[in-house]
Amino acid sequence: MSIKTIAYSSLALLVAATTACTPASPPQNTTVSAEADGPAGQTESQRLQAFFERTFDEDLKRSPTFQSRLGKKWDYDKWDDVSETQMDSRVAILKNRLETIEHFDTAKLSKQEQLSLRLFKLGIERDLANDKFRHHKYIVHQFRAAHTQIPSFLINIHKINSKDDAKAYISRLDNVRTYLGQVIGQMKLREEAGVFPPAWAYDQMIKASKNVISGAPFDTSDTPSTLWKDFQNKVSQLTIDEAEKNTLLGEAKAALVTSVMPAYENFIDALAHQKTLSPEGDGVWRLPDGEAWYQNRLAWFTTTDLTADEVHQLGLDNVERIHNDMRKIMKRVGFEGSLQDFFTFMREDPQFYLPATPEGRQAYLDTAKQRIDEMREALPDYFGILPSAPMIVKRVEAFREQSAGKAFYQSPAQDGSRPGIYYANLYDMNAMPTYQLEALAYHEGIPGHHMQRAIAQELDGIPQFQKFLSFTAYTEGWGLYTEELAKDMGFYSDPYADFGRLAMELWRACRLVVDTGIHVKKWSREEAVDYLVAQTPNAKYDAQKAIERYIAMPGQATAYMIGKLKIMELRNKAMEELGDKFSWQGFHDQVLKYGPVPLSILEENVNQWIAEQK
Repeated sequence: MSIKTIAYSSLALLVAATTACTPASPPQNTTVSAEADGPAGQTESQRLQAFFERTFDEDLKRSPTFQSRLGKKWDYDKWDDVSETQMDSRVAILKNRLETIEHFDTAKLSKQEQLSLRLFKLGIERDLANDKFRHHKYIVHQFRAAHTQIPSFLINIHKINSKDDAKAYISRLDNVRTYLGQVIGQMKLREEAGVFPPAWAYDQMIKASKNVISGAPFDTSDTPSTLWKDFQNKVSQLTIDEAEKNTLLGEAKAALVTSVMPAYENFIDALAHQKTLSPEGDGVWRLPDGEAWYQNRLAWFTTTDLTADEVHQLGLDNVERIHNDMRKIMKRVGFEGSLQDFFTFMREDPQFYLPATPEGRQAYLDTAKQRIDEMREALPDYFGILPSAPMIVKRVEAFREQSAGKAFYQSPAQDGSRPGIYYANLYDMNAMPTYQLEALAYHEGIPGHHMQRAIAQELDGIPQFQKFLSFTAYTEGWGLYTEELAKDMGFYSDPYADFGRLAMELWRACRLVVDTGIHVKKWSREEAVDYLVAQTPNAKYDAQKAIERYIAMPGQATAYMIGKLKIMELRNKAMEELGDKFSWQGFHDQVLKYGPVPLSILEENVNQWIAEQK
């Protein structure tokens, strides 16, 4: 099935930093010229490169957290500014840049430079279109927001390799009050606009927030809180004398009690207040201009012009296709009964589940690592470009596992200081069946997200901003595509593992149905959960958490299947037209070598490659 696309892209203002050394502070020249003109004698290509470097540098300086994610320690003691003033400033910068890029003579640029400029412009236009709905996007929701991102960031991103790093950590603790205060300010603006997550989501956010400030030194418990334990562990590794360590520990404890705790208490109060105001229902149809907002979200996440009705029907069609493929697996394993009977068997038979014990959870992580290692050995036959960055498998931390998704990926630092991480959520082992373990590891790890994102960061010949653009249909479509690619590569020798692959693809097809059902067709959370339980083999808990995520992030879940279908469509076209000239390495390199792009530009790139091979 062909997927219609539109030329949408995303300019990531808050992106990562360049490689090489990590200075202690940002470059002193912080004023970015509004003009594209450079020194006399520069070529148009040199002027464009300088412009990209200047604007990327400005964006980087506006985001201390992205500096840290890429290994920079310029503003290591700060959080991002999420105030309305900062957002207004960002829009002004975008409009200024949109005017500036009109001064470039594209006829004097290479094809790659023309593509980069095109992505830059489209990204600005897209961001400005989004700004019309600035206060529609939930500033907080139960799936991922400031209250869980603060501890997650400090634990996983903020490294302490020196006394100065420890001091910066303490400053970030002190600055939590300001940061969460700004978040509360944004919540109030949405309150005035009539925009609220569903009432039930507030209970989860309140619980997760209380988890952060539970344990010592927030109470008299002997068990250290998550943040206190993290800081203690990191400081204990420093090669400084005990007196200095004790001083740092005392300062951190004071910051936790005097800043973090009251900041979270104020945040919890704000959540409790807004819960009473949230209107009935679950989808964005209940919000002012909800229909227009949802169409904006579909365009943003899928980079297509598909309507909600078209997305819904696309989901129904693919659910039927995958169900038929599953019936073939049923016959292969000799199961007698209906497809729903088979779902019940896969959902309930203990052979497909590891025990909910430390040993069972470790066995899951060990097996996932083994599958990824086996896949890594097979990559050279299918990929020319391979990533240098390492990747590890890790369990989702206890403080956020109840509200987090079942699995996700965190990109490596571009400077090599932090590996890519495949996170597996092992809170409920019944939601992590072993028959889905392979496909999940391939999607989140190799050849899925780690391959695509690490390669993008390491690409030569494209500007920095282009490496960190966000196109969900491309990135998540790639992850889902690699689940099927693994079958083409000879994996899933166990038919139940192949069923698991189909089950995960089915899950993404069902997303098209339930996401549009919730946000346009006014399905309740319970109706959407019932649909997933009836149409898939997944556990009910899995379905509940998934639906809650789709409610929190309207439209995002539709990108996976739509992106995957487009990549498969392009691969099938290349195979048919090229015949013996088709190369797995060539096709995959063509998809990956430009960094993230909207589906329309991906199609252009692949068509160009096909023509070149002919």
